[in-house]
Amino acid sequence: MGLIQTVRQVTARIAERSRPTREAYLAHIAEAARGQRSRRSYLGCGNQAHGFAACRPTDKSLLKQGTVANLGIITAYNDMLSAHQPFEHFPSIIREAAREAGGFAQVAGGVPAMCDGITQGFAGMELSLFSREVIAMATAVGLAHDTFDAVLYLGVCDKIVPGLVMGALAFGHLPAVFIPAGPMTSGLPNDEKVKARQLYAEGKIDDKDLLEIESRAYHDQGTCTFYGTANSNQLIMEMMGLHLPGASFVNPDTPLREALTREATKRALAITAMGNEYTPVGVMIDERSFVNAIVGLNATGGSTNHTIHLIAMAAAAGIRLKWQDIAEISAVVPLIARIYPNGIADINHFHAAGGIGFVIRELIEAGLVHNNVGTIWGTGLEAYASEPKLKNGKIIRQKAPSTSRDEKVLTDVRHPFQQDGGIRVLSGNIGQAIIKVSAVDPGRWSVEEPARVFNSQEALQQAFSSGKLDGENFIAVIRYQGPRANGMPELHKLTTLLGILQDRGQKVALVTDGRMSGASGKVPAAIHVTPEALDNLVLAKIMDGDLLRMDANQGTLQLLVDQKTLTMRTTETVEHSENCAGDRLFHIFRRMVSPASTGATVIEGI
Repeated sequence: MGLIQTVRQVTARIAERSRPTREAYLAHIAEAARGQRSRRSYLGCGNQAHGFAACRPTDKSLLKQGTVANLGIITAYNDMLSAHQPFEHFPSIIREAAREAGGFAQVAGGVPAMCDGITQGFAGMELSLFSREVIAMATAVGLAHDTFDAVLYLGVCDKIVPGLVMGALAFGHLPAVFIPAGPMTSGLPNDEKVKARQLYAEGKIDDKDLLEIESRAYHDQGTCTFYGTANSNQLIMEMMGLHLPGASFVNPDTPLREALTREATKRALAITAMGNEYTPVGVMIDERSFVNAIVGLNATGGSTNHTIHLIAMAAAAGIRLKWQDIAEISAVVPLIARIYPNGIADINHFHAAGGIGFVIRELIEAGLVHNNVGTIWGTGLEAYASEPKLKNGKIIRQKAPSTSRDEKVLTDVRHPFQQDGGIRVLSGNIGQAIIKVSAVDPGRWSVEEPARVFNSQEALQQAFSSGKLDGENFIAVIRYQGPRANGMPELHKLTTLLGILQDRGQKVALVTDGRMSGASGKVPAAIHVTPEALDNLVLAKIMDGDLLRMDANQGTLQLLVDQKTLTMRTTETVEHSENCAGDRLFHIFRRMVSPASTGATVIEGI
């Protein structure tokens, strides 16, 4: 089947809009690219000697000859984050695999990797979004030595992968292969974990009980098993052809995971400029790649954080995405996966049911994705409609199943769980916002209720604890949470409180210029409101009792107060309190950051 009209038209519009910046970007990386020689051979002798001074003699001899490719490794390893802890031993595996294939590999640098699950609801979360920019910059520092012929990127979670992609595209003349670590094995089901959080918020279990339950959910190395931003990252990397086919959701510390890491190393060596399959990432990734990522995100009910990240990532390649592009694609892409919070299954159940290979096969057959795109595996997304298996110590790939192995988790395009992907843009006198409805009961897609206004998530938590929110219908307005105000933290802890009130029969919703993360669920939430409250006279002037209308069916977000009354109101000044010890280091970021609708980035030109 040919590409459907909407996907074709949106792609063409993105390409036309991006033409000047894309051409400038390609010209820039073409200038940085060089001929069929190793990168280090262009350096002076003293420069080269510094680059391999610590290598063992046999490796040093090969590097001196300039006949072997040198792979750089950018790693997000730390042993506090379960998703990144497995990367501790990956460089050793990569170095060994590179030597076997006649190449060489070095760790070029490390990037920070913070966990939103640890900082959630606390001051450290105010640095979370900006860590993406730090990761991109740290990637550039690691690659600035200009001694590598391709780069392997080790990262998994929320801001880490987008930051690595932005850094990789800044060095777009180099091939880039992303290597995941895989999800942790299934522990306590996610819905049981959420029930426990609600019981704790209601005072029905204590700290000791909750900690035991949480520890059974987050219990081992690997990515958290719900379908938040981390696992959405992995799906996007595969949709964009930056992973090996089928690599995303193989568990850590398994023979197949190690075999895939070795294969990724050898593939990176094969696509350097020293061989016959030179695949610079900045050329390989184009507007079609990003459209495929958007389609995959919507087909599986992925993270709303990518309405920010994808825009920033694309801009790093000179490609101009807009929220409207994402919304238009979402409207024609059916939801074919049910993974928590859009269902009760976790990412391991999704993988077992057919996983990404099944999804990609369905999307290609339905004409929803570009098949003729570049990938690290070659041209054609159809290679990713497969599953890797280990046979006699070697990876073989078999076709993805033609039918789902669990129709409660995965279904085909002809029998979707929902007719669209669920990510929509809301517009009105309050501004623009994103809403994700794939986990929201359709009866709650339209809400018209009085506002309850708070200038921090702590203020709402206090109101909940004191019973001031009991028994009434309302739309909570949490403002001054945008990128300029305090770094745009996730407000995911509010999901539990608002979920309790909704379960009690109250009609509740949320409007915020902050984020709610990839784990946002059953409570209707208009997030990423742009302009943010610091620049938005309407959002800043909303008062308790004002009537608000949020309608995901019509795509509207409206304050139902007449303009004359609104004009007479004044706005209060809300100062950022710099609660986090590191906040002052990021003051310049808050001054320079762009709106959420353009990627919430501080990098000039993006």
